[in-house]
Amino acid sequence: MNDITGHAVRFGRIAATLPVRDMGKSHDFYTKILGFQKIFENGNPVGFMILKRDQAELHLTLQPAHKAADFNVAHLMVDDIDALHAICQRHGARIIKSLQDKDYGLRAFVFEDPDGNRIDVGQVI
Repeated sequence: MNDITGHAVRFGRIAATLPVRDMGKSHDFYTKILGFQKIFENGNPVGFMILKRDQAELHLTLQPAHKAADFNVAHLMVDDIDALHAICQRHGARIIKSLQDKDYGLRAFVFEDPDGNRIDVGQVI
């Protein structure tokens, strides 16, 4: 793809930034339940954190007055959606849209993290 000057533009990674009210609680959810690893944090107290698992990367930003949106804020592709759905249920994550096969070729569900951020999860059927 060329920009307005005619030069090729190469895009690198892009990561979702999720606002959180409690950095510790969010850290624990994403690391202890979903298996992410913290690879960076900044501030004292911590106001920003980067988490990574496989090719997925999340940026958490401390926003004490955060009010969750009523729409999906991130989309995550996985290779075992049934296992992730079971983990979310076992740990009490609120399931917004139930696990089902979609006519557009994905098996999908939507869950909320502890701050109400909605994550749309999909697996190619």
